[in-house]
Amino acid sequence: MQTKARREARPADGKPAAKAAGGARNQAGLTARELEHFRELLLAKRRELLGDVVSMEQEALRTAGETNLSNLPLHMADMGTDNYEQEFTLSLVENDRKLLHEINVALTKIRDGTYGICEGTGKPISKARLEAQPWARYSIEYARELERRRMGR
Repeated sequence: MQTKARREARPADGKPAAKAAGGARNQAGLTARELEHFRELLLAKRRELLGDVVSMEQEALRTAGETNLSNLPLHMADMGTDNYEQEFTLSLVENDRKLLHEINVALTKIRDGTYGICEGTGKPISKARLEAQPWARYSIEYARELERRRMGR
């Protein structure tokens, strides 16, 4: 007969929790130590992106708001180049904002215990993929399948 403490240590599915040197594992089989490693990678990337976004926004807005006559383009081509550079910078900011969202979703998944699970298949994402792209939502196989579908193959 199991003791009360042993029964309480089991998850809702009744199976014993997987143990490793780093402690219990999440749904994807990642240890607490591995999760902390990925959390640190995500936080570092988020800090990097936040700095980039702020500086790019300031640059784009500074360029747009300049009224100094010495900086005014004297030629229509110069104005076109300035507009292109501003739009390009703002599109980079938008891409970084999307990536920041993905990073925040990944950090939430770490807290929820679902980090490292492919949203398409429900299977674990390989550690190699998570090392390369810690905010990955899909396994490489499923991501390739999505890309094939998107390309109409």
